[in-house]
Amino acid sequence: MKEGPDIARLAALIGDPARANMLSALMGGRALTASELAAEAGVTLPTASSHLAKLCEGGLASPRRQGRHKYFSLASDEVARVLEGLMGLAAGHGHLRSRPGPRDPALRKARVCYNHLAGDLGTRMFDSLMARGLIGRGGDDLALTPAGRAFVADFGIDLSALDAGKTRLCRECLDWSERRSHLAGSLGRAILGRIEDLGWARRDRQTRIVAFTPDGETRFLERFCPAPD
Repeated sequence: MKEGPDIARLAALIGDPARANMLSALMGGRALTASELAAEAGVTLPTASSHLAKLCEGGLASPRRQGRHKYFSLASDEVARVLEGLMGLAAGHGHLRSRPGPRDPALRKARVCYNHLAGDLGTRMFDSLMARGLIGRGGDDLALTPAGRAFVADFGIDLSALDAGKTRLCRECLDWSERRSHLAGSLGRAILGRIEDLGWARRDRQTRIVAFTPDGETRFLERFCPAPD
């Protein structure tokens, strides 16, 4: 018998089309009911329940009860990073599923990757933070520089609360559509939350799209992607 991590089991869980659709739906960061996930997967509710039981048993999803309702979400940030990496790999090899209409350009421009900003605006923000020395790299790790901490605090984010959390502050996440990095970790989550609190953008409840208002996009670009001097 071979020893070591059983990647075949996890691959089989993700590889089923219905379960893959459910996991993709949960990448929006919202907890969803079995009925909602059944609709996303195009299967009946009993079939969806069976798939969800396997995903929970395999550590990819987790259930949560709120009153009379039972919701499901991704089990961890680590699961989200693996799924986003697989999306990038699939896109890079031409394994794409296209939806007609205006959704594709909007998804590529700005969307939620589990709990942080992805898409063109997400990667542009990451590149700018790195280029301006607000985030530094030490080997494979990312960290806010002193200038970066001042920048983030000025944006209205409580860094002391983030520092006290268990999630790493800055993480690099490969963007499946741009094939470049965007910012994950507790800071990425906090920045997206602050953008929403300011009314610059809102998440589309039916998709992963982050829709910026014209004024919100202008303010976002001025702060996070300023033109070089």
